[in-house]
Amino acid sequence: MSTLPHFPQLRIPATYMRGGTSKGVFFRLHDLPVTAQVPGAARDALLLRVIGSPDPYGKQIDGMGGATSSTSKTVILSPPTQPDHDVDYLFGQVSIDRAFVDWSGNCGNLSAAVGAFAISAGLIDPSRVPHDGVAVVRIWQANIRKTIIAHVPVTAGAVQETGDFELDGVTFPAAEVQLEFLDPAAEEDGAGGAMFPTGNLVDDLEVPGLGTLRVTMINAGIPTIFIDAAAIGYTGTELQDTINGDAAALARFESIRAHGALRMGLITDLGQAAQRQHTPKVAFVAPPREYVASSGKTVQAADVDLLVRALSMGKLHHAMMGTAAVAIGTAAAIPGTVVNLAAGGVARPAVRFGHPSGTLRVGAEARADGGEWRVTKAVMSRSARVLMEGWVRVPHASA
Repeated sequence: MSTLPHFPQLRIPATYMRGGTSKGVFFRLHDLPVTAQVPGAARDALLLRVIGSPDPYGKQIDGMGGATSSTSKTVILSPPTQPDHDVDYLFGQVSIDRAFVDWSGNCGNLSAAVGAFAISAGLIDPSRVPHDGVAVVRIWQANIRKTIIAHVPVTAGAVQETGDFELDGVTFPAAEVQLEFLDPAAEEDGAGGAMFPTGNLVDDLEVPGLGTLRVTMINAGIPTIFIDAAAIGYTGTELQDTINGDAAALARFESIRAHGALRMGLITDLGQAAQRQHTPKVAFVAPPREYVASSGKTVQAADVDLLVRALSMGKLHHAMMGTAAVAIGTAAAIPGTVVNLAAGGVARPAVRFGHPSGTLRVGAEARADGGEWRVTKAVMSRSARVLMEGWVRVPHASA
């Protein structure tokens, strides 16, 4: 019989939400235990236990996580720290099999749920919320220190979640939430906030075992390394099982990611890449061609401008990360990038790309400014809804 002292579980107010093609546990900062209201080991330990990590089985059975990068996520919202903003948004990507929470980037998909949660949780000044119409919520994304504007539909004074907007990768329709990512070039450590940290639209990246790859490395939405699919033996039509069931392929992508992170100035030695799983992302692109999406729907070549497959937390994503979509739209708008060339090599104010679950359209406003490219805004539509609300319970020792 165990002689360990017994403590009742903590009950912490929380909301489980879908945003875009991701799911996560949302908290108000002041609802967290005092020790977790500040960054540090106590906060990380709490969120790891909430999600059910680290789990050597890779299933997150004893937590709220869903054992994928898209469902191993946490969000903390608090009153705004910046002028002319409505709420602060902090995102934590929780590792599945390691005791690690990555705070290095944003989640563009869950960004779609931030405005709705902030309104429902009483974090938004009621005068900013119409009785019927669209609430414009100015969000301060604290991880990357950028502004996101969410256009949240409101009916009878409450967030409208149901509707007829369809998003590939999400089974059921919902209300459309338009997101604007302002000045999305990410301010990453070591990258100096430059959109192209090397100063080049295309670089030769030496990767042991793979040789020299022509890549575009960009900080927009989230730091991303884009590769031509054909250069690494792919067509751009691959689905998850093709990549995720190939351990050697995943190791190659991780090597590309690590060497790219080093060139981008995000790390100072290759060993640090393991402690920075969330960023940068790696994606491969190809010209349009017909394929069958994971839903069984045929995507015609004429339906898209290019094909993109992206990896997150070491695995091929089932659809597309919202922040990576910003990077895709930005790179597609700038002539000469690997992404732009795959889309036909012409300037594009918006692009529709094919991903494993279907298609997505994203727009970007790009211009050359003093010899450097700048994107003032990227725009896309997602949807969001509350899945469950109440309290999440965690063993006392986790807090």
